[in-house]
Amino acid sequence: MDNFNNLKNLVSEMESDFTKFYEKGNKAAGTRIRKSMQDLKNLAQDIRKDVLDKRG
Repeated sequence: MDNFNNLKNLVSEMESDFTKFYEKGNKAAGTRIRKSMQDLKNLAQDIRKDVLDKRG
């Protein structure tokens, strides 16, 4: 459950960078988005592994 909460927190933290990048054209925010998306991918993979382990 901790991973799920971390996932929700990561997505909510990214919201301001998405706004800065898409609405204001802030390129540094785009870099932060790419890093956060990689973290999101890794966290999602960890959740998938955990679900498979608990499933059987």
